[in-house]
Amino acid sequence: MSDSIALMAFFATCPRYLEELLADEIRDCGAQDVRLGIGGVSFSATISQAYRLCLWTRLGNRVLLELTQGTIDSRDELYALAASIDWTSHINAGGSMVVDFTGTSHAIRNTQFGAQVVKDAVVDQFPANVRPSIDKHRPDLRVNAHLAKGQLTLSIDLSGESLHRRHYRESAGKAPLKENLAAAIVMRSAWKNLCSSDCETAVLVDPMCGSGTLLIEAALMTYDIAPGLRRTDWGFSRWKQHQASTWQALLKDAEQRRSNASEKRRAHFYGFDHDQTVLEMARRSISELGLDNVISLQQQRVKDLTVVRAEPGCGLLLCNPPYGERLGELRELENLYATLGGHLKQYFGGWRAAVFSSNIDLLDELRLRSDKKYRFRNGPLDAQLRLFDIAHRKETAGETQAAVNTPEPLRLARAKSAPELINRLTKNRQRLQKALRQRDTDCYRLYDADIPEYASAIDVYAEHAVVSEYAAPDSVPERLAKQRFDSTMASVAEVLGVPSEHIIAKRKVRQKGNTQYQRSGRGSELLEVREGSARLLVNLHDYHDTGLFLDHRPVRTLLAQRARGKRFLNLFCYTAAATVHAALGGAAASISVDMSAPYIAWARKNLLLNNLNVYDHTLVQADCLAWLAECTDNFDLILLDPPSFSNSKRMDSVLDIQRDHVRLIEQCARLLNPGGELVFSTNKRKFRLHNEALSELRVQDITRQTLDPDFRRATPAHKCWIIRAD
Repeated sequence: MSDSIALMAFFATCPRYLEELLADEIRDCGAQDVRLGIGGVSFSATISQAYRLCLWTRLGNRVLLELTQGTIDSRDELYALAASIDWTSHINAGGSMVVDFTGTSHAIRNTQFGAQVVKDAVVDQFPANVRPSIDKHRPDLRVNAHLAKGQLTLSIDLSGESLHRRHYRESAGKAPLKENLAAAIVMRSAWKNLCSSDCETAVLVDPMCGSGTLLIEAALMTYDIAPGLRRTDWGFSRWKQHQASTWQALLKDAEQRRSNASEKRRAHFYGFDHDQTVLEMARRSISELGLDNVISLQQQRVKDLTVVRAEPGCGLLLCNPPYGERLGELRELENLYATLGGHLKQYFGGWRAAVFSSNIDLLDELRLRSDKKYRFRNGPLDAQLRLFDIAHRKETAGETQAAVNTPEPLRLARAKSAPELINRLTKNRQRLQKALRQRDTDCYRLYDADIPEYASAIDVYAEHAVVSEYAAPDSVPERLAKQRFDSTMASVAEVLGVPSEHIIAKRKVRQKGNTQYQRSGRGSELLEVREGSARLLVNLHDYHDTGLFLDHRPVRTLLAQRARGKRFLNLFCYTAAATVHAALGGAAASISVDMSAPYIAWARKNLLLNNLNVYDHTLVQADCLAWLAECTDNFDLILLDPPSFSNSKRMDSVLDIQRDHVRLIEQCARLLNPGGELVFSTNKRKFRLHNEALSELRVQDITRQTLDPDFRRATPAHKCWIIRAD
């Protein structure tokens, strides 16, 4: 039996829960003895069949040709097992290689050590002057060593780089789906059945297409385009036993299949997204693949999605809405899903729908009954795909309008406001009016978990409100916590009388793997607010913090009162609100330092908004610790308001304010001119000032004087001192 038809053992890897689909692909390639594992599938095949799988798999990550297996219990046994293979038949003298080693045992406790032993066993089979070298990026031979339960499997990786990379996109939007996960979602969505039905033209719509991965993978599938056609380099390209003629025949067959399918298949794909930047990325990828004539893209928000024409039973709406990987606003995501569900019911009767998410609670917001559910893993997160048959519905015009176009008022209408909370909000608002007039500000804290059952902080910014929920204790069921939060939102809307879209919700929920939240993605929507003579820009949507710490208002006022004619230094300046106040108070010059480029850019906008000269008031992007240690300038007034803790990769060292405050204060004190003052502030709850270590300085606690009425109800974390060197 020749090498081209000899059966060999292989293992193909894939993301969790795709094993069954991958096994079908492997069978389609003609392989035998197909057996499902966890994270992959083992099988027997010829080299030609393995090549075919590399070219055609839409789901696999790697195709591994297994060379040997054995039990190892020591370094010597690992070396001996690797040395039992004739590596000279796989790699040329003087070639290059790399070893990917996974797994550990009591004998092999480090993967780098395991890889080194295997590498030694390979190169020791060659004369010293022509030993293979290591090349991690484009080796002639990629060796895979997998150790599990004391059993080592040595293989040759025929893939090279992971097979999920199709080489049709150079860049993508935030958190794009991997191509093989997208392909699996398309397969589970039953799109293939729709294409093979009696439909003259099958239609697929993705209303939140991002960089277009779902659309592209569906089109590749529909038009029988091998996902590996664009790749020019493989793990077997420089393998000594590579069968070039076999590979060229497979490439020729793939090109012919693409040509045949383009003549027979009829389908069209529509993608919509609010972000023009990611749409341009998608267009470039689609153009690279020559699919411009079948995939249409348009900038559009979900709330504007309406009817897409399709024959009855020939349409599929498929999407991967945002579900949150970082801190963000759950309310906006809930509204997004509710809007999508409303549009499906109103405009897509008779269609199939498939929605993928790593947040099961958000899928419930669709308010649709699914007929099938599939489990997936999206990176480290558990995920789910739900399939729906969208029935034809008859609704009154008023009902449809409310359900689709105004999901937030609907949600607030469903939620009942809480009388006791409304009473408290009303009283707080009345009590604060005098102080707010004195401060001449339109931003303040209205409520801070005054009633334990309604555990939120409510901050007002001009005609807007931010409702930030505190994490509920484990004794409170999630559903009850959510109901209380909805009641809080409804109560705020009733008391303040502002449009629902002006109420921004920020929930902090229990972290269960699929309940983390991301930035809202609404873009940098900056709102101008007033604080005394200063005008300041806040961002209520994109971050947990808004760009203005309301509890520091009295400190900013104090700085403005003391700044006239002085040189001012603002360390850890954030958005430089304090610098604006000092400059408006008559500071002759200032320097503001922060490590964050976005904050420095924001600070510049704040200065320009107040017609302040950016040449007199300098902004510096730098690590404050390093900058302060090297500074030789002198100042009359310094604000030191550092974070409680920071270990940013951009910093040369870790900051712990409890541990480091004495050193920081002393460094600032040496920069003070005679008669100068340092204002030191922190919000670390259990912070204790080391007075004995600062005995040579004059320290005055001004915490009580720097707390306005809207921050005196709860025990404040805020602490503040004035420190003088003489």
